[in-house]
Amino acid sequence: MKNNLKSYSGETLEGHFYAIGLNYKKADAEIRGHFSIDDDTKKQILKKAKENGIPSLTVISTCNRTELYGFAQHPYQLIKLLCEYTNGTVEEFEKVAYIYKNHDAVSHIFTVGTGLDSQILGDFEIISQLRNSFRESKKHDIFNPFMERLANAVIQASKRIKNETKISSGATSVSFAAVQYIMKMVPEVSEKNILLFGTGKIGRNTCENLIKHTKNDHITLINRTKETAEKVAGKFNLVVKDYADIQSEIAQTDILIVATGAQQPTISKELLYLKRPLLILDLSIPKNVSENVLENELVTLVHLDELSALTDETLEQRASQLPKARKIISEIEKDFNKWADNRKFAPTIRALKLKLAEIKEGEIDYQSKKIEGFNQEQADIISDRLIQKITTHFVNHLKGEEGSAESIELIRRVFQLETA
Repeated sequence: MKNNLKSYSGETLEGHFYAIGLNYKKADAEIRGHFSIDDDTKKQILKKAKENGIPSLTVISTCNRTELYGFAQHPYQLIKLLCEYTNGTVEEFEKVAYIYKNHDAVSHIFTVGTGLDSQILGDFEIISQLRNSFRESKKHDIFNPFMERLANAVIQASKRIKNETKISSGATSVSFAAVQYIMKMVPEVSEKNILLFGTGKIGRNTCENLIKHTKNDHITLINRTKETAEKVAGKFNLVVKDYADIQSEIAQTDILIVATGAQQPTISKELLYLKRPLLILDLSIPKNVSENVLENELVTLVHLDELSALTDETLEQRASQLPKARKIISEIEKDFNKWADNRKFAPTIRALKLKLAEIKEGEIDYQSKKIEGFNQEQADIISDRLIQKITTHFVNHLKGEEGSAESIELIRRVFQLETA
């Protein structure tokens, strides 16, 4: 695990800024499933974090990653919270996880939020998922000014990359990769019966890509909540069947696409009464198709991790845009870090100005009584200019390489400052 101890403005009374989590690079679908977090669990984590004194936290869990971004005295506080509300263990986490701290944590969330760390390069679905996580944290009042500013910076970077580069050109996503696979592996796909089980975001996107690229009009939708499926079907003029009919529908389908978002498998061998080959694509985390379906010799099972490994010209074109994207991130990240670094000494400078103003008032009051014809207006102007010049010197010192926590503490002690 990476745990960079680089000094940074994230080091505050609130603790350090951390990013902890796991993703598709080291954790397979099964392990990612152990740490998967649904919306209700996310709310419970935020509530518990607030009770435990964690000042700021946001949680994201997608098919490719589960991550916590927040302030803590030690990363174990966040790791413990994650393991407490998922089926994963600390030991399992340590084998596949990463921990980033302060500057490195900031860099990581920029890379994630702009799609550069996505399983399929340039997949911009991640930024909308992050936005929702940011909103949820604000709603629970566990989102400090540092993280709010960081969230806005990441969203800005994502927008600029989308508008100023071609890294999101072409329809490459998990849903499109599924359709690519079908078109490559299934002959005469336009004549095949396709059953889509689950009409969440991935299901809807897959449905749209199927219609667009396969020209197939034998697509049936099933969802646990039939009304949801009917809304999607109405848009594309497709057939909807009841969830109770799933067994009979599977029996007459050639391609089954599963994207239900359930925490346990929804498709198992018990549902399969097959008389012809069946291709099953599982686009879910945790896996929604039990491995026991492979006991049926007519079944071919493909999971999204295999689909995401597909490469094509679109991905090569996207990779060529990486330098431009990284340059944009560098600009925005640099501005954010400058703000964040200055943030740590701002209370000290404000307190110093107040202290010097207090000294000034006392001295002007004393001299006005002592000196006949004392010009208070001129004295005010000169004193204010001196205060400005003195505080500017301190600011420049603290902004420079010689500035440090020790320098801030020395200023506080010398001038007997009280800072919030």
